[in-house]
Amino acid sequence: MRKSAIVLVGAILGLFLTTGIAAAADKFAYIDLSRTFSEYTKTKGFDKTLSDKEKAYTDERDKKVAELKAFQDKINLLNDKEREAKKNELQTKIKNFQDYDRTKQTDLKKEQEEKMKEILKDIEEAVKKYSEKEGLTFVFNDRVLVYQSKAFDITNKVIEILNKGK
Repeated sequence: MRKSAIVLVGAILGLFLTTGIAAAADKFAYIDLSRTFSEYTKTKGFDKTLSDKEKAYTDERDKKVAELKAFQDKINLLNDKEREAKKNELQTKIKNFQDYDRTKQTDLKKEQEEKMKEILKDIEEAVKKYSEKEGLTFVFNDRVLVYQSKAFDITNKVIEILNKGK
């Protein structure tokens, strides 16, 4: 009985030591995800494309708003009977504008989300590639760390991989 207890304690101690050695072999790093995102050249290209689309949408929207105001001003100059006749046309134009506005905003937001997902996937792949090359076990986002040493920051290396590859 005593001999089996010693063997059991020895096995448990061996397990802890082995686990400790394995844990000591783990390599850790972290990445500044927001900086990586903003310094990735693909992000800058997407930002320009989306900005151009938003400007075109804003210009078109402003034009439609001006047309609505002009139509409403024209209606206000009419007598009561004519104004009442044009009221339904104005309501239809307003509804069409609201539908247009909602659709365009939804489309722009959806495109932005798709581009963000694509960029984040690229970053994830670059981190994976670098981690496998360097034998890293874990890579953390710097925002979840209370303290980090700059020695474990791989942000610049990942940005370099991203911008070389694209």
